[in-house]
Amino acid sequence: MEIASVFLQVIGIIIGTFVLYLLFVALIPGVRVPEQRLEKATQPIREVDKLPTGSKKDVIFNVKGTSLSAWLYLPENLSAPVPCIIMGHGFGGTKDMGLEFYAVRYQEAGFAVLIFDYRYFGESEGEPRQLIWIPHQLEDWLAAITYVRGLKEIDPLKIALWGTSMSGGHVIVMAAKDNNIACVSAQCPGLDGRASAKMAFKREGINFRMIMQGQRDIVRSWLGFSPHKIPIVGKPGSIACLTASDAYDGYATLASQNFINEACARIIIRGDKYRPVKHTPNVRCPVLLQICDHDSITLKSAVEETIKKLGKYAEVKHYPIGHFDIYMGNYFEKSVSDQLEFFKKHL
Repeated sequence: MEIASVFLQVIGIIIGTFVLYLLFVALIPGVRVPEQRLEKATQPIREVDKLPTGSKKDVIFNVKGTSLSAWLYLPENLSAPVPCIIMGHGFGGTKDMGLEFYAVRYQEAGFAVLIFDYRYFGESEGEPRQLIWIPHQLEDWLAAITYVRGLKEIDPLKIALWGTSMSGGHVIVMAAKDNNIACVSAQCPGLDGRASAKMAFKREGINFRMIMQGQRDIVRSWLGFSPHKIPIVGKPGSIACLTASDAYDGYATLASQNFINEACARIIIRGDKYRPVKHTPNVRCPVLLQICDHDSITLKSAVEETIKKLGKYAEVKHYPIGHFDIYMGNYFEKSVSDQLEFFKKHL
């Protein structure tokens, strides 16, 4: 009994010390991470540096009383309900960061397209701003699917999902939850947060400064205080969510004039818990996996595990490029052509 009592006292001291540490990290004043302004790339995203010419409508749908902003593209001379491709951006991205170039290609091919901003980002509502919270983003995807299925112009049995980077994982999770999804396109997909964390660890080691940023924000959220924010992307060695060698230049190329380079830091604590690869056994529709072979964010083993678990549903395309190269130049043309071939086949 005496040993048990001592043991409980030690455990109590450890827990109490940790709680005090968290309170200190959350409440210490004057902790502010320097901003990192993106220096816009001088090269255009596409070979022709102009916006697409396709027509679109500004639309709104709701999630739990919060309005989400979206663009709806409908093909010309619409005479019957058509298939629809729903698109959402990756980590911290908004609908005005290059997605329109894809949408117009699909629209010209006879598909409807919906592109939306997640809660807390872009033109969508939600507080706190710049919160990347995965359960809420998945709810946003569900709301987008429900919205387009209710449109008279859309064939509700021919809904495809398009995701890139983090949202490439989202679309696989959504297809696992909804067996009525017709097909999924996942471009340079974020498939396993744990594997990505391991990549960062090998590259940078244990980054206690980053861990403390996440702890500060999440504890402040528990206490009802204002969020603690850090840059979404930064140069290697800086404090930011993404610091891979090609991340800063990649975001600088894609970012719109309205891009805000900051996010609530709590995603640092939660991101490695998100593992879309675990949902793949429940997917029952074709999945196009577009793999960048020199990806700095997605670990090769996560890709191989996903392909294995998807089995007959996996259609795989490889490109000899890095994570951000697929959005521009010849590899944009190649990837979007592969996507159109896939959508025409399955829609």
